[in-house]
Amino acid sequence: MKVTGPSGIGSSSGASPTRPAAGGEGFRVATPAPAAGAAQVTSTGSVRGVMGVDALIALQDVGTPLERKRRAVRRAGRILDVLDEIKVGLLSGEIGGADLDRLRRAIRDERELTDDPQLEAVLNDIELRAAVEMAKLEQSARAA
Repeated sequence: MKVTGPSGIGSSSGASPTRPAAGGEGFRVATPAPAAGAAQVTSTGSVRGVMGVDALIALQDVGTPLERKRRAVRRAGRILDVLDEIKVGLLSGEIGGADLDRLRRAIRDERELTDDPQLEAVLNDIELRAAVEMAKLEQSARAA
């Protein structure tokens, strides 16, 4: 048997069974046919499906409202983590330019707009706090 694809199973075009000779032999050992060379490709798959990949990638970039919320919350979490590390660094007296760069990179990431006004307000507060802390750190770096 030969599987021909999603339409089902078809018969193969392999060797046909041997028939007994006219002399009445009832049993015969079939010899396998020699291996065929490389089969020619008679048709190729459609290239039309590749054109849809661009559309799928564009859709993935847009995302659903829930996915945009998740990304915005994840970004806010990164900013808060950096602010927390800066706070610990200030308390221990070991804050450096690398902390300021990490905060700058965390703020610079593009923010996705969400449909939730309360979430937007919290995200605005987090970004404002990060901007204030960044300004304070830049001011103290200039003074030193």
